[in-house]
Amino acid sequence: MHNKIITWFVLATLLPFSTVLNDSPRPWQIGFQDPATPIMEGIIHLHHHIFFFIVLIVTFVAYMLIRVLVVFARKKNLIPLKTTHSAVLEIVWTLTPSIILMLIAVPSFALLYAMDDVVDPAITIKAIGHQWYWSYEYSDYTTENGESLAFDSYMIPEEDLTVGQLRLLEVDNRVILPTDTHIRVIVTSTDVIHSWAVPSLGIKIDAVPGRLNQVSMLIKREGIYYGQCSEICGVNHGFMPIAIEAVSLDNYVSWVSDQLTLEA
Repeated sequence: MHNKIITWFVLATLLPFSTVLNDSPRPWQIGFQDPATPIMEGIIHLHHHIFFFIVLIVTFVAYMLIRVLVVFARKKNLIPLKTTHSAVLEIVWTLTPSIILMLIAVPSFALLYAMDDVVDPAITIKAIGHQWYWSYEYSDYTTENGESLAFDSYMIPEEDLTVGQLRLLEVDNRVILPTDTHIRVIVTSTDVIHSWAVPSLGIKIDAVPGRLNQVSMLIKREGIYYGQCSEICGVNHGFMPIAIEAVSLDNYVSWVSDQLTLEA
């Protein structure tokens, strides 16, 4: 018992600083998870770009409010001014926000285009939402019987977790994907609207019954990336996580070969 307590204490102390857990939610986290795709890097850069203008605007407005309260206090201005119009001021406060919006819009348009663009994919997988789990199909690979490589992915119950596994995020079958490879994910649903979202990969796309949505990604580093359904889909909405394990291309080929052998 004593050793178990020490083990849990060490894990609780060290795991928040580990690289793996940067790709999953952390206690009291207020920032982004570490990016693993160019799209997520672009999202973070756009956030910082917009935040720069927000800081300037908040600082300027706060300064003006304080200055108005101090300079135009009633005790200092017993006789108010009669000025009600200033053409120059109206031009300035119309053009300035317009320029700021243009400075924000241009990089956001570029990012939106990149997010919607599907580069010629080397691998295509299909993610299907169910109440309440995900299933995946690797349609590029077929067994000797002509069936696609497919499996279901269920959340591991809390009582079955082992030391180091993440509550509400671990699954019995992870999605295995290669790094440095253009991947297309086709997302749909069999019942209600779900949402396939993985923050570290910069992906959040709805799974709509009767509709195929697609998104592309290029994972730049190996690791395990966690996500969850981000659409309120029912009573067990919070219990259908997503776990993606990015491996080297050689390991991915070996995994696919082993899976096809098992399916056969």
